[in-house]
Amino acid sequence: MLLYVAKRLGLAAVVIVVIMALLGALVNLVPGDPARIILGPHATPQLIAEVRRSMGLDNPIYVQVWDFMWQAVHGNLGTDFISKASVSSEIGAPLVNTLILSVVSLVLSVVVGVPMGILAAVRRGGIVDALVRGTSVVLLSAPSYVIGLLLLLAFAIDVHLLPALGSGSLSNLGGYAERLIMPSVALAAFWWAYLARLVRSSMLEVLSDPFVRTSRAYGLKERVIRYRVALKNALVPVTALTGLMVGYILAGTVYVEVIFERTGLGNLAIAAIGNRDWPVVRAAVLIYAAAFIVGNLLADVAYRFLDPRLRLEERAEVFI
Repeated sequence: MLLYVAKRLGLAAVVIVVIMALLGALVNLVPGDPARIILGPHATPQLIAEVRRSMGLDNPIYVQVWDFMWQAVHGNLGTDFISKASVSSEIGAPLVNTLILSVVSLVLSVVVGVPMGILAAVRRGGIVDALVRGTSVVLLSAPSYVIGLLLLLAFAIDVHLLPALGSGSLSNLGGYAERLIMPSVALAAFWWAYLARLVRSSMLEVLSDPFVRTSRAYGLKERVIRYRVALKNALVPVTALTGLMVGYILAGTVYVEVIFERTGLGNLAIAAIGNRDWPVVRAAVLIYAAAFIVGNLLADVAYRFLDPRLRLEERAEVFI
């Protein structure tokens, strides 16, 4: 197990280095001169050259890549081209809002999606099962930004039940929580459907296993078999999937933050792309990439830890 974790950590480190190298070369790969955009169309070539020099854009690509990687490893994500402030300080507050939205959406996904799957499995073939399966098909087909727009129309414009835009302030927890409801539901809706279908199929598979039939033969009550014996094994794939959900939900906040005009990392990155403010864009992309890598790592390790069959296969390979 320790050897597997060490291998996965090494692979994750290599992926991070490759991503950092690509991000370091980003300013030279994407059309648009940041200096020209900042100064406007009437700037003289001499002034543009001077600004490019102050930004370090006149250095060779390999020097720019190395400088970005070296500084990022030491926690310095660069300087904002426009405000001249540290990127680390600029993304602090937006990152907090994005992380809160991601955590709330993740918890909401599990709290709603898992019970939906359990109900569909224990009431297989009934009205509840059909309702869950039909709803999951609709939710799986609707992107988060579509659900977000529908929520805005229904609960903010038509009913005036919830505030439409903005993220609020943490100093006012009530208003902040109100502004979290629609964005978190928009992000969690897809995972409600995905988790419901996963839990349903996993639960039905476990309920047909020999050890469940043996439990019935010993006279255990059906309720005990379902919720103490079968459910524990059926939730193993869900536990592993939760790690993958971290990266996907964090990346999905980009659409939601733009729709609801929330102060977050995604909204900040979109504005920075329009201004060709590449240090901010690189920092945001690096955070999203790291979330995906960490999520995949957690999912792999969790699945291997929870499923003893994989550990037995690993031991067999070592002996061979």
